[in-house]
Amino acid sequence: MRRRFGQHLLIDENVVNREIKYAEISSDDVILEVGPGKGILTKLLAEKAKKVIAVEIDKDFVEYLKDMLSENVEVIHADVLKIDFFKLTPFNKVVANLPFKISSPFTFKLLRYPSFSKAVMIYQKEFAERMVAEPHSKKYSRLTVAVYYKSYCRILETVPKSAFRPMPKVDAAIVEVTPRKKPPFPVLNEKLFFSLTNLLFSQRRKHIGGVIMKKYGVDVPFSDKRVEELTPEEIGEISNVIAEALQSREKLFN
Repeated sequence: MRRRFGQHLLIDENVVNREIKYAEISSDDVILEVGPGKGILTKLLAEKAKKVIAVEIDKDFVEYLKDMLSENVEVIHADVLKIDFFKLTPFNKVVANLPFKISSPFTFKLLRYPSFSKAVMIYQKEFAERMVAEPHSKKYSRLTVAVYYKSYCRILETVPKSAFRPMPKVDAAIVEVTPRKKPPFPVLNEKLFFSLTNLLFSQRRKHIGGVIMKKYGVDVPFSDKRVEELTPEEIGEISNVIAEALQSREKLFN
């Protein structure tokens, strides 16, 4: 079988078993798995869960999986980034060894899906560290802010690169993501909050005051700081100031 689409197949069964243990799977769970490859993880998930939805982009693996997996596994040949999660059988957990190159878009997509209770996923270690980074660090990013706002996130363990075939150049990490029931701080306009976060991190070396004035024409607190110096809560506070100013401006001209 050919390895395509950035997949590094997890072959260490000890790591697979720990990943499943972290997910705390019950017989009522419906699991979304992304990039099942040869189905090493999929088979063990199917033994514990009510159903496994295995999304695989590589047709060679799809044909192989359909021949060898149990009836409670639904194999879908598709790009997971193009799938409408709301059209799938509702799933409550995600367990996956993600193809590294889709880590960012998949994570942002998953954070918008409200119905899962836990995700246990393997990422590149550097990406995982960005998910839980602190302000003032080089790894602090728009990803960090989004993950913090939407979920509780922690790195469970490092996975050595020798656990994969073909072996990647870097180590990986198992990460747990648990959605928050409510945001950790108030945001008046979520769309504006995320747009602002993206804008500021795209110009992370500039003082935020000038960036925001140019985009929104609004004076904001912390204007002499760079975005990497701001906590997510402070970005939320700035977002709310902008939201209120834009709303007042709209009322004035209507």
